[in-house]
Amino acid sequence: MRKIYVFDTTLRDGEQSPGVNLNTREKVEIAYQLEKLGIDRMEAGFPAASPGDLASVNAVARAVKNVTVIGLSRSRETDIDAVKEALQGAQDPCIHIFLATSPIHRQHKLRMDKAQVLETAQSAIRYAKKYFPKLEFSLEDAGRTEYDFMAEMVGMAIREGANVVNIPDTVGYLNPSEYGAIFKYLKENVPDIERVQLSAHCHNDLGMATANTLAAIQNGADQIEGTINGIGERAGNTAIEEVALALETRAEFFGAKTSLTLSEISRTSRLVSKLTGMVVPGNKAIVGANAFAHESGIHQDGMLKEKTTYEIMTPETIGLKESKLVLGKHSGRHAFRDKLSDLGYDLSEEELNTAFSRFKDLADKKKEVSDEDILALIEEKLIDTPEVFRLQTIYVTYGNKAVPTAKVIIDAPEAEPIVAEAEGNGSVDAIYNAIDKATGEEVTLGDYSIKSVSRGKDAQGEVHVVLSQGEVAAQGRGLSTDILEASARAYIDALNKLLEKRKTYTKREHASL
Repeated sequence: MRKIYVFDTTLRDGEQSPGVNLNTREKVEIAYQLEKLGIDRMEAGFPAASPGDLASVNAVARAVKNVTVIGLSRSRETDIDAVKEALQGAQDPCIHIFLATSPIHRQHKLRMDKAQVLETAQSAIRYAKKYFPKLEFSLEDAGRTEYDFMAEMVGMAIREGANVVNIPDTVGYLNPSEYGAIFKYLKENVPDIERVQLSAHCHNDLGMATANTLAAIQNGADQIEGTINGIGERAGNTAIEEVALALETRAEFFGAKTSLTLSEISRTSRLVSKLTGMVVPGNKAIVGANAFAHESGIHQDGMLKEKTTYEIMTPETIGLKESKLVLGKHSGRHAFRDKLSDLGYDLSEEELNTAFSRFKDLADKKKEVSDEDILALIEEKLIDTPEVFRLQTIYVTYGNKAVPTAKVIIDAPEAEPIVAEAEGNGSVDAIYNAIDKATGEEVTLGDYSIKSVSRGKDAQGEVHVVLSQGEVAAQGRGLSTDILEASARAYIDALNKLLEKRKTYTKREHASL
């Protein structure tokens, strides 16, 4: 089987999804899980974009050990210098340089002719090779670039020492036959093409990112680029899990496979969804809640007789368990520990005690506790959030003929609990007004969303919010069987992160004066 290298850009292209704003802790948390998943190369961010992004890339570079860590750079020396600084401490650093090559980009964005584009890219690669033994060069909007100029640019990159050359369908414009033909053309027409790996990076604007990526593999691509859950700008990127399972399930057809640990896919998907706040649709291929669900009587009958009648892959392959409702309020610590082990968690005694206590609280509220409930409890607690404020108690008065009122009691650092009461347009608005009053913070609510963690009327709800103060923004999550409590917890979680982020932002401003 031919090995296909996996270049994950969840932390860079994925974070460019509208509304997504990961902090350094969250990026490192995802990076550790991506390492566990077994990706080959990890694009940690765009260091020149901001001091915060540079610091996050550096934190990721120092955290992971068994994966190549990559920083993105325009074809500018200042960007290259930023990547050099960001990747200090990385075990296996690599720089990813890009420059647009299509006529529309040359004319309207770069205002350069072909010769200037070639010279600019060549100069950037030469400069970067002084500092980086590994270099990837991308022809932005290659999908709409003339074949002969594309071949000229690829040939130059090979001569200048690039290790990987990426041929992106930046705007998701091509169809599989067109995209595959590009790789075939380059393989047949560029001298010394065997000296580099060709990479496929596709966007999903017309819903063909996975199909285009597979077409590239069939025509000689050595590396695929994408994100977990297919997140990214506009309609997103190629979903890595879809390509990996297509190659695994149809190995005899493609003759190529990744080296991913497929059983980590489900957990990686959940973590990325939780931290980015981007809900995975139920009908999403591979990782959607309905991907291995069967409701039709005909389908159920077939599944009971022979699973392969309606399942071309098993849930166990991606790390799911078929049993759903197995624990309740009468379950003991031993059964709980066994369940966590089943789900892939090995907690310390202290972490286990905290998790078990939270589980018991939930079991008192629900008749049955599902795997999804337990995973939500554990994963929420594993994310380290600094707690300046903590919700102690919440009271809400509501009636459709009365003004909603909320009262909160909040624990604050080195002070007596703060009690505040406020009205609002609705229950959630009243709660948030009361929290603002208690904390004395003026914030703007940029986003608010709710999703159910499991099924049933007593399901846990997870609330995701985004708060901002001036140029500083942070997202928070809250979990509870009571959606109003979850809303309050999410707001305070975001507020705590915002305060920490604001301190960092203030320090940076002072340092620049």
